[in-house]
Amino acid sequence: MLRDAIKAATTDAMKARDTARLGALRLISSTLKNKDIELRTGAAPADDDLIVVDVLQKMAKQRRESIEMYVAGNRAELADAERAELGVIESFLPVQMDEAEAMTAIQALVAELGATSVKDMGKVMAAVKARFAGKLDMSKANGLVKAALG
Repeated sequence: MLRDAIKAATTDAMKARDTARLGALRLISSTLKNKDIELRTGAAPADDDLIVVDVLQKMAKQRRESIEMYVAGNRAELADAERAELGVIESFLPVQMDEAEAMTAIQALVAELGATSVKDMGKVMAAVKARFAGKLDMSKANGLVKAALG
Protein backbone atom coordinates (compact mmCIF):
# COMPACT_ATOMS: atom_id res chain seq x y z
CA MET A 1 0.00 0.00 0.00
CA LEU A 2 1.08 3.53 -0.68
CA ARG A 3 0.57 4.66 2.92
CA ASP A 4 3.06 2.04 4.09
CA ALA A 5 5.56 3.14 1.44
CA ILE A 6 5.19 6.76 2.55
CA LYS A 7 5.72 5.79 6.21
CA ALA A 8 8.79 3.73 5.31
CA ALA A 9 10.20 6.58 3.21
CA THR A 10 9.63 8.97 6.13
CA THR A 11 11.60 6.68 8.45
CA ASP A 12 14.39 6.38 5.88
CA ALA A 13 14.54 10.15 5.44
CA MET A 14 14.77 10.59 9.23
CA LYS A 15 17.63 8.11 9.44
CA ALA A 16 19.42 9.76 6.51
CA ARG A 17 18.79 13.23 8.00
CA ASP A 18 17.38 14.36 4.63
CA THR A 19 15.40 17.34 5.91
CA ALA A 20 14.02 18.44 2.53
CA ARG A 21 12.59 15.00 1.70
CA LEU A 22 11.40 14.52 5.27
CA GLY A 23 9.49 17.81 5.16
CA ALA A 24 7.77 16.81 1.91
CA LEU A 25 6.90 13.37 3.29
CA ARG A 26 5.46 14.86 6.47
CA LEU A 27 3.39 17.23 4.33
CA ILE A 28 2.04 14.25 2.39
CA SER A 29 1.21 12.40 5.62
CA SER A 30 -0.52 15.47 7.01
CA THR A 31 -2.60 15.92 3.88
CA LEU A 32 -3.60 12.26 3.96
CA LYS A 33 -4.62 12.58 7.60
CA ASN A 34 -6.75 15.61 6.72
CA LYS A 35 -8.40 13.59 3.94
CA ASP A 36 -9.14 10.78 6.41
CA ILE A 37 -10.74 13.28 8.77
CA GLU A 38 -12.73 14.75 5.89
CA LEU A 39 -13.98 11.29 4.96
CA ARG A 40 -14.56 10.48 8.65
CA THR A 41 -12.79 7.15 8.35
CA GLY A 42 -10.33 7.75 11.18
CA ALA A 43 -8.22 4.85 9.91
CA ALA A 44 -7.11 3.70 6.50
CA PRO A 45 -9.70 1.58 4.68
CA ALA A 46 -8.73 -1.88 3.43
CA ASP A 47 -7.64 -0.66 -0.02
CA ASP A 48 -7.22 3.08 -0.04
CA ASP A 49 -4.58 3.47 -2.73
CA LEU A 50 -7.09 5.33 -4.92
CA ILE A 51 -7.64 7.89 -2.16
CA VAL A 52 -3.90 8.29 -1.68
CA VAL A 53 -3.30 8.66 -5.42
CA ASP A 54 -6.07 11.26 -5.64
CA VAL A 55 -4.51 13.27 -2.81
CA LEU A 56 -1.05 13.00 -4.36
CA GLN A 57 -2.33 14.10 -7.77
CA LYS A 58 -3.96 17.17 -6.25
CA MET A 59 -0.78 17.99 -4.36
CA ALA A 60 1.28 17.59 -7.54
CA LYS A 61 -1.10 19.87 -9.44
CA GLN A 62 -0.79 22.51 -6.70
CA ARG A 63 3.02 22.32 -6.88
CA ARG A 64 3.04 22.69 -10.67
CA GLU A 65 0.82 25.79 -10.43
CA SER A 66 3.03 27.25 -7.70
CA ILE A 67 6.15 26.63 -9.78
CA GLU A 68 4.60 28.52 -12.71
CA MET A 69 3.70 31.46 -10.47
CA TYR A 70 7.12 31.57 -8.81
CA VAL A 71 8.91 31.45 -12.16
CA ALA A 72 6.65 34.22 -13.49
CA GLY A 73 7.34 36.22 -10.32
CA ASN A 74 11.10 35.70 -10.68
CA ARG A 75 11.36 33.72 -7.40
CA ALA A 76 13.73 30.93 -8.44
CA GLU A 77 14.52 29.78 -4.88
CA LEU A 78 10.84 29.18 -4.10
CA ALA A 79 10.30 27.46 -7.46
CA ASP A 80 13.24 25.13 -6.70
CA ALA A 81 11.74 24.24 -3.30
CA GLU A 82 8.40 23.42 -4.97
CA ARG A 83 10.21 21.31 -7.62
CA ALA A 84 11.88 19.31 -4.86
CA GLU A 85 8.52 18.66 -3.18
CA LEU A 86 6.99 17.77 -6.55
CA GLY A 87 9.73 15.21 -7.11
CA VAL A 88 8.97 13.51 -3.79
CA ILE A 89 5.23 13.52 -4.49
CA GLU A 90 5.65 12.13 -8.00
CA SER A 91 7.86 9.32 -6.72
CA PHE A 92 4.76 7.79 -5.09
CA LEU A 93 2.39 8.28 -8.03
CA PRO A 94 1.78 5.38 -10.42
CA VAL A 95 3.11 5.70 -13.95
CA GLN A 96 0.68 7.74 -16.02
CA MET A 97 -0.57 6.56 -19.41
CA ASP A 98 0.83 8.49 -22.34
CA GLU A 99 -1.60 10.14 -24.74
CA ALA A 100 -1.50 7.44 -27.44
CA GLU A 101 -1.99 4.66 -24.90
CA ALA A 102 -4.85 6.58 -23.26
CA MET A 103 -6.57 7.26 -26.59
CA THR A 104 -6.38 3.56 -27.52
CA ALA A 105 -7.84 2.55 -24.16
CA ILE A 106 -10.63 5.13 -24.38
CA GLN A 107 -11.55 4.11 -27.94
CA ALA A 108 -11.76 0.48 -26.82
CA LEU A 109 -13.96 1.51 -23.90
CA VAL A 110 -16.22 3.57 -26.18
CA ALA A 111 -16.63 0.55 -28.47
CA GLU A 112 -17.26 -1.75 -25.48
CA LEU A 113 -19.99 0.55 -24.12
CA GLY A 114 -21.53 1.13 -27.54
CA ALA A 115 -21.31 4.91 -27.13
CA THR A 116 -21.98 6.77 -30.35
CA SER A 117 -22.35 10.47 -29.59
CA VAL A 118 -21.42 13.20 -27.14
CA LYS A 119 -24.69 12.43 -25.33
CA ASP A 120 -22.96 9.30 -23.99
CA MET A 121 -20.11 11.37 -22.53
CA GLY A 122 -21.19 10.95 -18.89
CA LYS A 123 -21.46 7.18 -19.18
CA VAL A 124 -18.05 6.92 -20.84
CA MET A 125 -16.36 9.29 -18.36
CA ALA A 126 -17.78 7.29 -15.42
CA ALA A 127 -16.34 4.10 -16.93
CA VAL A 128 -12.99 5.79 -17.63
CA LYS A 129 -12.79 7.04 -14.05
CA ALA A 130 -13.69 3.62 -12.64
CA ARG A 131 -11.22 1.75 -14.82
CA PHE A 132 -8.28 4.14 -15.15
CA ALA A 133 -8.32 6.18 -11.93
CA GLY A 134 -4.77 6.99 -10.93
CA LYS A 135 -3.30 6.00 -14.28
CA LEU A 136 -4.90 8.76 -16.31
CA ASP A 137 -5.37 12.46 -15.64
CA MET A 138 -9.14 12.99 -15.82
CA SER A 139 -8.80 16.51 -17.26
CA LYS A 140 -6.89 15.03 -20.21
CA ALA A 141 -9.31 12.12 -20.40
CA ASN A 142 -12.21 14.54 -20.88
CA GLY A 143 -10.69 15.88 -24.11
CA LEU A 144 -9.78 12.41 -25.33
CA VAL A 145 -13.32 11.10 -24.73
CA LYS A 146 -14.77 14.09 -26.64
CA ALA A 147 -12.40 13.35 -29.52
CA ALA A 148 -13.33 9.64 -29.49
CA LEU A 149 -17.06 10.43 -29.50
CA GLY A 150 -16.93 13.34 -31.91
